[in-house]
Amino acid sequence: MLSEFDKEILNAVQEDFPLESRPFAVLAERLHIDEATLIERLAELKKEGYLRRLGAYFDSDALGYSGTLVALYVPPDKFAPVIEAINRYDGITHNYEREGEYNLWFTLQTASEPLRQKILDEIRSLPGVERMVELRSRKKYKVRVQFCLK
Repeated sequence: MLSEFDKEILNAVQEDFPLESRPFAVLAERLHIDEATLIERLAELKKEGYLRRLGAYFDSDALGYSGTLVALYVPPDKFAPVIEAINRYDGITHNYEREGEYNLWFTLQTASEPLRQKILDEIRSLPGVERMVELRSRKKYKVRVQFCLK
């Protein structure tokens, strides 16, 4: 169960994360605690599953990257090695198990078509990958999600 203070921390990291050399020190000051306490509490919230990722999002199109959503069918007994191999690529931004005919989905951001094709060919040839569907990004929909915890 989240304490009121945990909710305050989670709201703070979502709302106005400082672009500073020591952002946690700035946040800690706003929350009237010390930096070490904030970092420890965030680590615990992540361990408990309340926080999955803390980091910046960039406009990939503006940086010259294009995205592809990829769906795979991988037999359950081959999941672990396939997931591990996919996660080694720098351009993988999400990688999730799903129910259904295609049970492993990931997104790939690459700076060039040849690099995209090379990575997808390598993934397609991994032991355990039986089927692959590539869903190229044509239009970007970016929805800002912020969970206001009270």
